[in-house]
Amino acid sequence: MVYRRPALSAVLIGATVLTSHPANAALGGTAASVTTDAKVQRASIKSTEMSNYRVQTIDLPTGTVLREYVTPSGSVFAVAWIGPRIPNLQQTLGTYFNTFVTGAGASRMGHHHLLIRQSDFVMESSGHMRAFTGRAYLPQAIPAGVSLDELH
Repeated sequence: MVYRRPALSAVLIGATVLTSHPANAALGGTAASVTTDAKVQRASIKSTEMSNYRVQTIDLPTGTVLREYVTPSGSVFAVAWIGPRIPNLQQTLGTYFNTFVTGAGASRMGHHHLLIRQSDFVMESSGHMRAFTGRAYLPQAIPAGVSLDELH
């Protein structure tokens, strides 16, 4: 059974259109642009080394915290966010943004939840005004030994 309640997907797409300033590298891309983008946005970055990946935590001026999960070679394999605003999903998802837009219209959704599950892209998002959470990841790019529970 497919539930179609466009409320959350409309909010996600609308928030992306209204957000004009990116502050992060794109899913599937490299993390090289994060520092420059953060300076433009006046966002702070904290980097934490894990055993086989790095987490770059970006505190956006909107109050949202964005985490990027980066392989040792510099590829972003997952992103996650929590906060009062949804980050710029076009920038955050990069080349996977069109997959999100297409999937948002066809995926199972509850009133406050969106799930897109494909072989090469997974996105989960939920929330309501001033309280959004979500994550997107590339299953094939997750380093060996990394649990999905770590990507939040």
